[in-house]
Amino acid sequence: MLPYPILSLCLVLMWLLLNGFSLGHLLLGVLVAIFAGWALASLRPDKPKLKKWYLLPKLFGIVFVDVIRSNIAVSWLLLKGKRRKDSSGFLLVPLEIEDPTALAIMAVILTATPGSAWLEYDSGDKTVLIHVLDLIDKETWINTIKQRYEALLMEIFA
Repeated sequence: MLPYPILSLCLVLMWLLLNGFSLGHLLLGVLVAIFAGWALASLRPDKPKLKKWYLLPKLFGIVFVDVIRSNIAVSWLLLKGKRRKDSSGFLLVPLEIEDPTALAIMAVILTATPGSAWLEYDSGDKTVLIHVLDLIDKETWINTIKQRYEALLMEIFA
């Protein structure tokens, strides 16, 4: 009945602290706490199924190096100040990943890497819309994302 008993207790106590103690507020606080616990339990995502967890350090290493490289490249573009006006743009990347955890990790990777941002995922078409600060060659970006991140994430979560 109470999937998160400590949370429910804290909610009841907070309710009573905010509204004062009375039998009516105690009952109402308990009802709110029970329904809030049920709502939170229904939002709980499935546990990720890592098939090849030992590849995670490799992924973290690749992402770390890419973030450092991108920081340097974006800093150089900003300091140089001679960026072409038409070099930024949007990119539609087709993906094969379907695992929600792998998609979330890829979204974090692409957004955390300076110069790129994950904007929208279309689950029907299995495509992601990305904004790139210095978009020179679209095919290079698509191949980099698919070979560098998607392939490794598919291997980890396959």
